[in-house]
Amino acid sequence: MSAVNSGPRTQVASDATAGSVDLAILYEHPAWFEKVFAELDRRGIDFVKLHAPEHFFDPGSRERSWPVLFNRMSPSAWRREHGSGLFYTLSYLGHLESQGTRVINGSKAFRHELSKALQLSLLRSLELPFPKSRVIHTPEQAPLAARDLRFPIVVKPNIGGSGAGVVRFDRPEDLERAVAGHQLALGFDHVGLVQEFIPARGGFITRVETLNGRYLYGIRVHLSGQTFDLCPADICQTTGGQDLTAPGCVVEASKAGLRVEGYEPPAEIVRAIESIAQRAGIDVGGIEYLVDDRDGQLYYYDVNALSNFVADAPTVVGFDPFVRLVDFLEETIDVARR
Repeated sequence: MSAVNSGPRTQVASDATAGSVDLAILYEHPAWFEKVFAELDRRGIDFVKLHAPEHFFDPGSRERSWPVLFNRMSPSAWRREHGSGLFYTLSYLGHLESQGTRVINGSKAFRHELSKALQLSLLRSLELPFPKSRVIHTPEQAPLAARDLRFPIVVKPNIGGSGAGVVRFDRPEDLERAVAGHQLALGFDHVGLVQEFIPARGGFITRVETLNGRYLYGIRVHLSGQTFDLCPADICQTTGGQDLTAPGCVVEASKAGLRVEGYEPPAEIVRAIESIAQRAGIDVGGIEYLVDDRDGQLYYYDVNALSNFVADAPTVVGFDPFVRLVDFLEETIDVARR
């Protein structure tokens, strides 16, 4: 078991204050991880909060800063004016790993979190199906890249997060008009995907959460009669190139008025998803897939090295995944202290 501390949990700006604490949590969003913090507090597990926008480190330090660090940095931080922390986090995680820190969702996982293009290359390496896509680095490339794709298509930023910046186009001329009018943005790193839109059979998508590279639970998110835009969060409202940034993350779908139910995928899909998580180095994350309503083809389309878990999980999936997450954190701390 981890050290017990009856005092308040500490938030620090740098590793200079590192001491006997076994666990540090690097995070950015002010509210997403309160359930993690609450479960740690409930068990009396000593930990330090590192708020990424305020954090800095000394790359010359040779001593291990923390036995275990849990990386909870979100790729959508650039939407909250914290984009400077994204590539900073990659550097910091690499520094910690060089010190011997056990980083949960470390640099390999975070590289996949920051690149939808890299996610698709991962799926290809595993011979798993994904929507036909092209990777571009200027908006002007989009019409040519889309020329051999089946419309509708979506254009999405390489660095996303909660569906940020995804735009759907039903016709080539709509895409050309958006580019000519300088209405197409590729996001924080100026890299984007031009990808075929896949209509979801049954009106739902499936998200599978993993913990320690293994299946944790699955959910089906039933869409509200509108078309799903292939990002993990958003529902298309228009077909003329509207930016799709609502109603929020799929794990909060029930709060957005969408019907969510627990679902256990077939064994072959579970095996595929575990292989994705393990190959990407993802300790805690979620993978999403859907079935094409036109021909029944299954497609994996989103790999997340970050998860807040589904809202009201005990009702939806029958247990509290935060309890199991903190079990995993305790086990990881115990191993790191040996």
